[in-house]
Amino acid sequence: MTAALPTTSSFEIPASAFETFELLRREPIESLSAELLEYRHKITGASHYHLAADNDENVFMVAFRTQPMDSSGVAHVLEHTALCGSKLFPVRDPFFSMIRRSLNTFMNAFTSSDWTAYPFASQNNADFFNLLSVYLDAAFFANIDPLDFAQEGIRVELEDGKPVYKGIVFNEMKGAMSSPTDQLYHQLAHTLYPTTTYHYNSGGDPADIPQLTHQKLVDFYHSHYHPSNAVFMTYGNLAPAVLQQKFEEQALAKFANGEKLESVPEQRYTEPQRVEANYAVDLTEDETLENRTHIVMAWLLPKTTDIKARFALRLVEGVLLEDSASPLRQYIETCGLGESPSPLLGLDDSNFEMSFLCGLQGSNPEQADAFEQGVLNVLKKIAGGDIQTAQVEAVLHQIELQQREIGGGSYPYGLQLLLNGLGSAIHGGDPLPVWQIEPLLAELRENLKDVNYLPNLVREHLLDNLHRVRLVLRPDSEKTTRDQQREQDALDKIEAGLTADDRAKFDSGAAALAERQAQVDDLSILPKVGLVDIPVDLKIQTGETTTLKLGE
Repeated sequence: MTAALPTTSSFEIPASAFETFELLRREPIESLSAELLEYRHKITGASHYHLAADNDENVFMVAFRTQPMDSSGVAHVLEHTALCGSKLFPVRDPFFSMIRRSLNTFMNAFTSSDWTAYPFASQNNADFFNLLSVYLDAAFFANIDPLDFAQEGIRVELEDGKPVYKGIVFNEMKGAMSSPTDQLYHQLAHTLYPTTTYHYNSGGDPADIPQLTHQKLVDFYHSHYHPSNAVFMTYGNLAPAVLQQKFEEQALAKFANGEKLESVPEQRYTEPQRVEANYAVDLTEDETLENRTHIVMAWLLPKTTDIKARFALRLVEGVLLEDSASPLRQYIETCGLGESPSPLLGLDDSNFEMSFLCGLQGSNPEQADAFEQGVLNVLKKIAGGDIQTAQVEAVLHQIELQQREIGGGSYPYGLQLLLNGLGSAIHGGDPLPVWQIEPLLAELRENLKDVNYLPNLVREHLLDNLHRVRLVLRPDSEKTTRDQQREQDALDKIEAGLTADDRAKFDSGAAALAERQAQVDDLSILPKVGLVDIPVDLKIQTGETTTLKLGE
């Protein structure tokens, strides 16, 4: 059975599923000139969302619900090690080797707070299926070699007889967590989410990464990287049944039904929380700690899968913070209690439950009470109906433009669409309203005819919402030294217990890793496109050429 897509072209695509999948629904998306085809794998329950479109830049993404319950960085390290060799492609670095052997327009992997995704895109069908075989094998049959864990995650080596921590993710997160903004975000999330996965640093806290072991990584891989816990998403002009046959033959046929991890709502506070913490700051001799405090307020909101609430809260965000004339931003910029708005400002809809953030940077701890009261006063005015109609209309228009003008940037168009829908799909919601926004926008406009609609949103989700956190993050010029000493104390403890056999094992482990890093892999086992696969009319992006003459 075929059906024409809602576009002026003659493009048609068969919606029928491969025999191990069942078609759940098909929905035209006129604004995207596309059609959503949703399927379910009969054995494992894996979801497959296909956006059929007359576009030869086909996109694939498989995403897993990854919900760590510590800050060891297990999901982050797994993203790295899954790309270090698999059952069919046991080379040290198949991912980056394929970048050089492929016509891909995009290849990457992402670790979010509660999901991990592996996307790629290509305009060449042969190349697309080559990449698909590598990605499926990496995702579902990764080797997770102990030496790759040591290289990518964490290991102990001896330097001049003294133990030291090494590892790519360990060093990467040391750099990331030296950022005041990263420290601010994770301190805030730690309190805003007291019991769920967001309480922890999914990327890994350098203080906790050394607790991760190879066995813990393997266990996490087997419990999370299973088709039952996966969402497949594709975009383009390839037939879904053809894609599904590849999924089946190269991965899914080897699995039985498994556990699907569910996103869990946070336990709500019954009263607002006020917390203080410190962040590391390095000062010169002439600098002081004054005017370096961050003051941030945050509210926990409804689920991100509630698309109606999501759009309504985007409207609230815009009315409050869109520009310097918006009431909350105007207060933050002119209150005189800090230097500038916090980098954490606005609606965060990336987690299972959304949050609203606002704050100051360049402040001092004693300003926290005044700032909090000022924010609440602004919200009370808005909840009392002090809203400019023209401002609401401008924000609504901006939301419409942002939703409809997808394109540009570093990601392929199809991948942008898939990532937009992933947040709903991965959390058990429906991604269709994210792509088919016209009914939501029409409903939002209808709701705004009620003059109390927007004030009631502010009152319900902000003013009367008791799950509110105020964080005062103070600068601490000695925190870095304390952190370094804590790390050294742990290493000293390791050294104190070392036997001659232990030292020999560390030395042999370092030698084995160096040997593995130096080995030359047989890359011929990786697929590659040949001249016969490259059409004579291959589209190549072109631009202007400028000749620079030096010395003139």
